[in-house]
Amino acid sequence: MIGKDRITIGEVHIVILAMGRDFGRCPVASRVPTALWPVVGKPVLKRLICSLAEQGVKDITVCCDADSELLRESVDVSPNSSLNIRFLDKPLPVGTAGLVREAAKGSDEKLLLVLSAAMICPVKISDLVAEHYGKDSDLTVVFNPTEAGDGGLGQPANIYLCEPAVLKFIPEEGYCDIKESLIPELLRLGKRVRSITLTRSVGNFRDRQGYLNAVDNYLENASDTDIGLESCERNKNHFIWKGSGVVVEPGARIYGRVVLLDGVHIEKGAVIFGPAILGRNVKIGSGSVVVNSVLWDNSQVGDNCEVQRSIVDYNAVVPNNSIATEKSVVFTPEGKLGEFLGGLSKLVQDRRKKKEDKRQTADLPFSVFRQPSSVIWRWLVVGVVLIAFLWSYWPGIMDLWNIWQRSDEYSSGILVPFLAIYLLWSRRDQFNTVSLRPSLWGIPAFVGAQAVRFFGLFFMFSSAERLSVVLSIAALVLLLFGWGFFRKVSAIILFLFLMLPWPNRVQAAISLPLQEWSTSSAVFCLETLGYEVVREGNVIHIGQMSVAVAEACNGLRMITAFFVISGLVVLLVKRPWWEKLIVFISSLPVALFCNTLRLAVTAIAFTALKGEYWEKMFHDFGGYAMMPLALAIVVGEFWFLAKLTTAPKEGKVVVIKGAGITD
Repeated sequence: MIGKDRITIGEVHIVILAMGRDFGRCPVASRVPTALWPVVGKPVLKRLICSLAEQGVKDITVCCDADSELLRESVDVSPNSSLNIRFLDKPLPVGTAGLVREAAKGSDEKLLLVLSAAMICPVKISDLVAEHYGKDSDLTVVFNPTEAGDGGLGQPANIYLCEPAVLKFIPEEGYCDIKESLIPELLRLGKRVRSITLTRSVGNFRDRQGYLNAVDNYLENASDTDIGLESCERNKNHFIWKGSGVVVEPGARIYGRVVLLDGVHIEKGAVIFGPAILGRNVKIGSGSVVVNSVLWDNSQVGDNCEVQRSIVDYNAVVPNNSIATEKSVVFTPEGKLGEFLGGLSKLVQDRRKKKEDKRQTADLPFSVFRQPSSVIWRWLVVGVVLIAFLWSYWPGIMDLWNIWQRSDEYSSGILVPFLAIYLLWSRRDQFNTVSLRPSLWGIPAFVGAQAVRFFGLFFMFSSAERLSVVLSIAALVLLLFGWGFFRKVSAIILFLFLMLPWPNRVQAAISLPLQEWSTSSAVFCLETLGYEVVREGNVIHIGQMSVAVAEACNGLRMITAFFVISGLVVLLVKRPWWEKLIVFISSLPVALFCNTLRLAVTAIAFTALKGEYWEKMFHDFGGYAMMPLALAIVVGEFWFLAKLTTAPKEGKVVVIKGAGITD
């Protein structure tokens, strides 16, 4: 490795993270990747690469998950340039650390500088490298300047400096993020993770608001050289940079720092408040007001409009008398031309999607998915195994169905298979990076499941037969898809056990104690509320009414139902495993508490309600009403655990022996 004392900028490997389009948070980002959003007529990615080239950088890898051809065209590096730019296209999600690992292949002895492509004010590389080595750091995290409310550090600048040795802590497969996975792992291992706070924000952004804030900061500190336009007008009210062919008609007014690129036309009565950038050939109608906004090339604002803190897309039109406040105005063609362009755009997107799907299939870890014929054969085998499983276990499945239908205690079991399917669907994105390699360990596991089934058949132990259903499913998953996939779905397979009835001996052993507990706790609750209660066995006399706590009211139904509810919530939420375990185990006391509450409320209601119909209806309604209460208790438990374990926002971080982030 090159010595720290004589490393040059040309020996630093730059990794630029230029993620694809952002669907959902910002409409304009679904059309144009943030790396290509313009600042003074030039995409931010091109501005960044030009700045790096001027500083002497030689090797750059641009990582993206889509639109690599579009990004390559936007950079347009001269063939005679000494700059070596590589575009790394990874359609499968591997995380920011995973992208760094892939980008470093072939140059794993160089210092790695990781940058976000969406950065308006590039930083000076030599200062970062010098401070990184000055702090003797394995990984350095860069922050923007501290602002009010930020605490000890400013907002992350999405810049990292990594020593080559850090790469070995990034797993070869799966998803790994720098902030959420790699840094905690380095701290756990006692590695040196340091921080640098910049004197000026780099203007990194990810959406409309961040982009406009970065543009505001850029124009506030920009010089004539930074802007690079023909002329500049200054007085106490405005600071205007103009390109060629700009027309500002008499009566139009401009205040603040405003950039007008080539061909801008501002009609009379229009008012522009900076900071603002108007792209090439932008037209502002008469009487319109533009405040702190950025209008991209060839966009138009009609007459008497208001555009405030907004982005206007390429070729977009703001109709007359419209208001665009804190939004993105996206290009939407209209009329027959719009229909034609819309159809053409859809055709291009469909072709691009097919190309990406084909590329993703080619990159799957399991090579059998690389050929269409192999896909057909694999799923044909899965279909045959599924049919054989259903045929073999059909009597047992029908037995389970009948139990769910006739037993109040286990009626919630009918929901478990459907909830398991939903859980699989909700986690489908996690399976993209799993290596699907059939495991022969599935064969002895399946033989063991059949041995359990044979034991149940031979000794007429029906619970063992039902248990073998889930065991066989687990064995077949292991056999067909391998250990990687099995580990991903193991929690869902465990969830399937909740659909099985308890063995008769277990149910008989706990029914009477549960009934006894339900009666005693209900009497205690009623006496606490001030009612005069007399108990005879499992009959509660309250006033002139007598309420019998039958065996069906012993709480077993609520226990099984609450286990299903808690299991589902635990599998859906993203919390530490110990929090999930606490919530799941608490299902038992929560169920007993809710059953006691139901019995007490029912007994009180029977003193006021008369008639068998009303008594039965309230009895049934009381049982259903406990379900929302149980769900609310589960949510409350998670809230309490989050409050109990969340570190305070205020305070100073104390670092011991280099095991934390320091200034």
